[in-house]
This record gives sequence, structure tokens and C-alpha cells, in this order.
Amino acid sequence: MANDGFSADERAAMKERAAELRAEAKREKGAARAAAELQDVLDAIAKLDEGDRAIAARVHELVTAAAPQLAPRTWYGMPAYALEGKVVCFFKAAGKFDARYGELGFNDPARLDDGSMWPTVFAITAIGPAEEKRITELVERAVGR
Repeated sequence: MANDGFSADERAAMKERAAELRAEAKREKGAARAAAELQDVLDAIAKLDEGDRAIAARVHELVTAAAPQLAPRTWYGMPAYALEGKVVCFFKAAGKFDARYGELGFNDPARLDDGSMWPTVFAITAIGPAEEKRITELVERAVGR
């Protein structure tokens, strides 16, 4: 295959996203869809290596507690949380892209605006009480609480 500018990990993530879109098109609506998407997130977390799995599981718990209106779903094969179909925040595992840290990222729908410049991605290597508090604050702010 010619060099298309994407790494093997990036191509795999794009394939996962394409599979997610195909699955979404076939899914029922309402509670059955929400349950299936939640299970997809739990399955994605379970597939991660031990360190990423522990962080992703805790991020999942914190996000769903801080903003129960966000719907868990996968996004490029990673846990994500959407409002009205738009991903607000997501976790990107370190092992997935051979990075030294995982990431908690926020997309455009997140209300994190702070002047004319603000961070949208946060590196995570471990989660303790300080990180739990910060993640909770960020998620609450992202959804306007």
C-alpha cells in the first residue's frame, strides 16, 4: 500500500470508526440503542491493556456520574460521551497509539471556553483524588453545570 500519511494505528482507528458508523445505522433507537452503545464502551475498556483499562474505567465512572445526560458510545474505538449525538469528551488510550500517556479530550460541544485560548486535551498517566476532582470539574463545565 502506498504511504497515505497515516500510521497503522491511525488506519486501524479509522476502520473502527467506519465499523461504528455501520453498526449505528443498523441499531434500534431509544433504550435498546443506548444499552448497546454502553456495552460497546464497556467492551472497548475491557480490551485495553491493564494500565489504560484502569484509567479508562475510572474516567467512565467519573464522566457518567458528573454528567448523566451524556450518552456513552465508542468513537474511533475509544470510550466517548455524547450529547444529542455529538461527542463532548473522549478517552484515548496510551497503548492504542504507543503514547506515553492517555488523553481525556473535549470536542467543540464542550463548554470549556476560557477567553480566546483554552486546553481541549489533558494527558493522564494515573488517577488519584486530585485527578478525579479535576476530571469531574472539567466534565461538569463541559456540559454547562
